[in-house]
Amino acid sequence: MHTNLFPLSLAAVLLSTLPVLAAGKDTPLDTTYLRHFAETRGFMLGRPVRPKPTPDGKAVLFLRSPARVPKLSLYEFDVATGKTRELLTPEKLLKGADEHLTPEEKARRERQRVSVGGFTDFQLSDDGALILVSMSGKLYVVERASGNVRALNSGSGTIVDPKFAPGGKSVSYIRDHDLYVLDLAANREKAVTTGGSERLTHGLAEFVAQEEMGRFTGYWWSPDAKLVAYEEANADGVEVWHVADPIHPERSPTPFFYPRPGKANVKARLGITPVGGGETVWVKWDSAKYPYLAAVRWDKRGPLTAVVQTRLQDELALLRIDPVTGQATQLLTEKDPAWVNLRHDGPRWLADGCFLWVGEHGGGLQLEHRDASGAIKTELVGPQASHLDLIDVDPETGQYVYRTSEDPINDQICRKKIGDGDVTHLTDARGQHSAIFSENHQVWVGSETRDDAMPHTMVRKADGTLIGELPSVAEEPPYKPHAEIVKIGAGDGFYASIVRPRDFSAARRYPVIVYVYGGPGHQQVTAAMSSRLLIQWLADQGFVVVSVDNRGTPGRGRDWERAISKRFGSVPLEGQVEGLKALGAKYPELDLNRVGIYGWSFGGYMAALSVLRRPDVYKAAVAGAPVVDWLDYDTHYTERYLGLPETDAAAYKEGNLLTYADGLSRPLLLVHGTADDNVYFRHTLKLTDALFRAGKDFEVLPLSGLTHMVPDPVVTQRLYARIAGHFRKHLGTPTEAGAAK
Repeated sequence: MHTNLFPLSLAAVLLSTLPVLAAGKDTPLDTTYLRHFAETRGFMLGRPVRPKPTPDGKAVLFLRSPARVPKLSLYEFDVATGKTRELLTPEKLLKGADEHLTPEEKARRERQRVSVGGFTDFQLSDDGALILVSMSGKLYVVERASGNVRALNSGSGTIVDPKFAPGGKSVSYIRDHDLYVLDLAANREKAVTTGGSERLTHGLAEFVAQEEMGRFTGYWWSPDAKLVAYEEANADGVEVWHVADPIHPERSPTPFFYPRPGKANVKARLGITPVGGGETVWVKWDSAKYPYLAAVRWDKRGPLTAVVQTRLQDELALLRIDPVTGQATQLLTEKDPAWVNLRHDGPRWLADGCFLWVGEHGGGLQLEHRDASGAIKTELVGPQASHLDLIDVDPETGQYVYRTSEDPINDQICRKKIGDGDVTHLTDARGQHSAIFSENHQVWVGSETRDDAMPHTMVRKADGTLIGELPSVAEEPPYKPHAEIVKIGAGDGFYASIVRPRDFSAARRYPVIVYVYGGPGHQQVTAAMSSRLLIQWLADQGFVVVSVDNRGTPGRGRDWERAISKRFGSVPLEGQVEGLKALGAKYPELDLNRVGIYGWSFGGYMAALSVLRRPDVYKAAVAGAPVVDWLDYDTHYTERYLGLPETDAAAYKEGNLLTYADGLSRPLLLVHGTADDNVYFRHTLKLTDALFRAGKDFEVLPLSGLTHMVPDPVVTQRLYARIAGHFRKHLGTPTEAGAAK
């Protein structure tokens, strides 16, 4: 842990972060702001996270850390009084001992992009009286009213994914690859499944489920707590890759089952077993056609359902499952020639046996009211929405709450009732919103993110009336980014953001840095001040930093998003170039003869691709953790967009950076964590080998022992100073308008 023992005042921070443009490109960078940014995790430490209303809506529980210590404690906000109290700290449980994470828990946190310590999650019992937390491989139950903490007598071994059973009389978890249930009254556990191993797991979500499907659990309780449905994941035949830390050769490499395109996947099946003991009933579906178990739900009001997918992900099916026989009835299918997106907000069952479902088969997202057989009764929200998420459904009244937007930048939370045409807007501010409702639908917690403010978490009544704000102890950034969001270009156009230096002068021409992602599932151009804090620092070093959301990014409809299908190496780059040129035509301060590009993950891939294929446009690049060869990435992501290697070899070649390695003529800095188990360090090594053999000059910065995330404050500070220095060296500093570089 790295902390600043003598924090500067806000005024000192402001003075220390003033840009030093006039000093020239060789002047050392002032990285004081970077240190503050890194130690506060982007000024996000100290803000409430993981809020959960109690079922009765009388309180909201949440996690929060100190402003500069990445360790989460548990708090409670009282809805009636607006007061907040601390419920539990990691120090109280561990009595001063350090937190210990097993390799399995570290991997799980990596999949969830969690880089802080302490309580990273918690569970509430059905009545809200008990809280379940885990620390250092042990489980604890907390009585909310008294604060009493009881350690659970679970066996030794790695424990993950703990939950309360419905009714709150027992707790379940996965220990050493099998599912266990612990009776709270007796404080004694018993195995529900047996025979689990590293290669054959019971109740665990496999790698691609966690990394790509957004499914982090592998078991589901029946509403009456008598049965448990669980995934059995068989990794026989799946390649085993190892992550080693080169700086510690004395440590054994960590093995991972890593399925690559065209190769063997984990074989998943769904079983249902009595908690009290008995045989497992295996669910029967056409697993040859639908090998992916994408989602499972077993709600209080509805039947056991599962969403299964074809390997190419061009079709999914919603199955209704009989837990006694294991027979599956297909309720609906979704198909698309390119791919079908996965969702986790449905089905949501109503008291009359019907359900709500968000589909995409009409050319866009639409909310549908379907009968018990799966047939569409009516369309509740049409496909004109850019975003559409079903948030809450009252099964008795038919009232539902959803998030929607008409553009990809701003959204709103809305409420409506089946059969009623009136829409109530629960939010009205521009920006981005989220909402979590209490089980009685009377209270909800919403996060609000805007261009001009850091995130705030508000507690509201069902009608949107403000009750209060979950308190933050975060440090506020010393300044707001000078950001502008515009829509540019011909035809459908592109959404773009522009961040100028705080001492910007219209009489100057600035070198440009493109901060890029460009891939599926992620927007770079959003109404979020927090995402531009580092960008503003980079701009203050003498650049204008721009981002463009090209075709293939979400929020612009089906055709826009699917344009990237089997064309990773061309469509995103063409859009980036088109958007950049449109910005240059609109804003004369952008010197398009001096453009650099930087990104991470898919953005790292895009940065490297840009200088390899379009050196006429991009004059320098920094590529962080780039995917180099898509044959070395995982099945579920890669095959969705590129198809199978044996039938779509051209798509893999077109998207492979190695295809273009002999074309490098611009400065390229490659950055990669040596312990990355998502985009393996192998990718950067393969590219460096190809570039070296082609006689090209380049730089490599290995981040020793780091994964796909870079949470270390020192590394963050040094990394962004290195990035800024790379671009200052190769792009130069601002010039007077009309002057030569």
